[in-house]
Amino acid sequence: MSASSKTRETVSNFILLIIRLGSAGLMLTHGWPKAMKLINGGEIKFADPFGMGMTISLVLAVFAEVICATLVGIGLKTRLATVPLLITMISAAFIVHRTDPIAIQEKAFLYLMIYLVILVKGAGKFSVDFMVFRKK
Repeated sequence: MSASSKTRETVSNFILLIIRLGSAGLMLTHGWPKAMKLINGGEIKFADPFGMGMTISLVLAVFAEVICATLVGIGLKTRLATVPLLITMISAAFIVHRTDPIAIQEKAFLYLMIYLVILVKGAGKFSVDFMVFRKK
């Protein structure tokens, strides 16, 4: 491998790290208030796009937006962790906010595109996945 291809690979892995950390941190700003809603109790009012009940829908959203986002951020089981995030963003964009203006749908679409990239590319070398599961 030439020096320039090693440099490109390092830059690519560093950019994947930035994308993972950035998307995880930003997603936590959406998931953490939902988690607090669950923990603090009280009446739950939340979208129920699949007819499972508001509480179950909220629990699934918290799982994706807190647990899975954290896994993506640290790069552990990264591709698997993107699946619930993708489902959450698809349901947000195409079901929950389907009648809203694009300015409202935009965040869900951006996250959807980010998680698609992470699903395809994986976590990169700066991740727990690479440290634990790399081929020796």
